[in-house]
Amino acid sequence: METLLEILEDIQPDADYQTCTTLIDDGILDSFAILSIVSELQDEFGIKITPADLTPENFNSADALWQMVCRLKG
Repeated sequence: METLLEILEDIQPDADYQTCTTLIDDGILDSFAILSIVSELQDEFGIKITPADLTPENFNSADALWQMVCRLKG
């Protein structure tokens, strides 16, 4: 999870990833940030994020992102 938070803070440093649960809903992460996150997560964790995974539910919080990463890692 620490690595994920570092990735998120590098891409969008002004968000509160510890408590925010509306990163997509509130427009904190835009489409460019999401694409950057997907690329970084795939490289860092050796996972494949498909278009079906690109849902607000998976990107609205750091916890949701971490759950997706863990699920995709198998």
